[in-house]
Amino acid sequence: MRWYYTLQLFRNKRIRVTNQGDIESGNVQAIILPRAEHGLSRASISSSALKVLYRLNEAGFQSFLVGGGVRDLLLGREPKDFDVATDAHPEQIRQLFNSCRLIGRRFRLAHVRSGRDVIEVATFRAANELPGGVETVQVEHNDEGRILRDNVYGTLEEDAWRRDFSVNALYYDISDFSVVDHVGGLEDLKAGMLRLIGDPEQRYREDPVRMLRAVRFAAKLGFRIHTDSEEPLWELGHLLDDIPAARLFEEVLKLFLGGSALATFELLRRYDLFQFLFPLTDDALELEEQGFPITFVARALENTDKRLAENKPVTPAFLYAALLWEPMRLQMQKLMAEGMGELEAAQVAGNRVTAEQIQYTSLPKRFSFPMREIWMLQSRLERRRGKAPHRLLEHPRFRAAYDFLLLRAEVGEADPELADWWTSFQELNKVEQPPAVEPTEPKPRRNRRPRKRKPAGQPDAGS
Repeated sequence: MRWYYTLQLFRNKRIRVTNQGDIESGNVQAIILPRAEHGLSRASISSSALKVLYRLNEAGFQSFLVGGGVRDLLLGREPKDFDVATDAHPEQIRQLFNSCRLIGRRFRLAHVRSGRDVIEVATFRAANELPGGVETVQVEHNDEGRILRDNVYGTLEEDAWRRDFSVNALYYDISDFSVVDHVGGLEDLKAGMLRLIGDPEQRYREDPVRMLRAVRFAAKLGFRIHTDSEEPLWELGHLLDDIPAARLFEEVLKLFLGGSALATFELLRRYDLFQFLFPLTDDALELEEQGFPITFVARALENTDKRLAENKPVTPAFLYAALLWEPMRLQMQKLMAEGMGELEAAQVAGNRVTAEQIQYTSLPKRFSFPMREIWMLQSRLERRRGKAPHRLLEHPRFRAAYDFLLLRAEVGEADPELADWWTSFQELNKVEQPPAVEPTEPKPRRNRRPRKRKPAGQPDAGS
């Protein structure tokens, strides 16, 4: 028999093994960690989340903090957001909160706004199948097994088994401040293991984005992916082709703007998933295997992690400019070899690469335009004569283009002397800047002839 729940050991107590038969029969034993036996404190939970938790509880509903917030707090990390799970239905939640908005088609969720915070509140979900394998009528799947609609409400236990990874299925009960674990998440958290709940292949087919989430959590937490959850990653990547490009764009931002971009990139390539997000870049990176190492992407992602660690901003435009630079550069070189000028080649190559990329992950114009500007300014940065450097300093995208130039210089693609010159030029004050610019010949001043005035009393022509 295949086991889905490993032997748990907690405080030297042996907990029985739970298998698939136990899941179907509902014979599942939970671990309840009392307040005194865990380090999760309400002081670490946002006041907005606490207000939502307490109001639901006071209204007579079950109210739990759940997901990554509980996981991160138990690991001593600062959560990025806080999610709430309850037995209250979406309409009941909306009646409790004036600032509530219901969203979602596949599964209805409530977003409760409190100041600048938005707390996501989800009703407990039921199991996909009833005991004996009878599918509920409300759940809709496509031919690949992906869930399309799933407004089936259930119990806390059922909701736990419906979540993706065991470490994300831990619940903090606001009524008694205990931590509830139905799926072995505490043991996996202690072991540094990322494990899908249920049959991995089925869970990936239900929502292929779970493959990207597995990579993201493994990179972010430094966890190992369990063998059963890891094996399908090499085989099911093609399922990402059916995911809307807009959703994959949001996933890309989570993958690379979470502080572990380089580790995430390496795992995506290891599991052959990067090709389904950035196929043009993946093709360019294949040159590595032919003896032409390309280090720009890795260096750019390493720099992204460094900037985020220092609380410096990183825009999606810069991220995409780095991820798509290599295919754009190769396309530009090809066009120039065919006789096209540098400026025109850059414009055409940028447009082609962007048009191809948005078929896989969408890229809103508010990011694609700045991305192409960063590319176009690379050639302008080579102009150091006359007033061109001063005018370029005033360009709204200058700083991003300059940072991009520094990355290119670090990997040997751009002239380091050019990067040093621009660094020095910015550091000079306004008085010292003009001598640093290579001079040009001044234009002769044009003398204007004085305008003749009419004699007083002379009538205008045609009067």
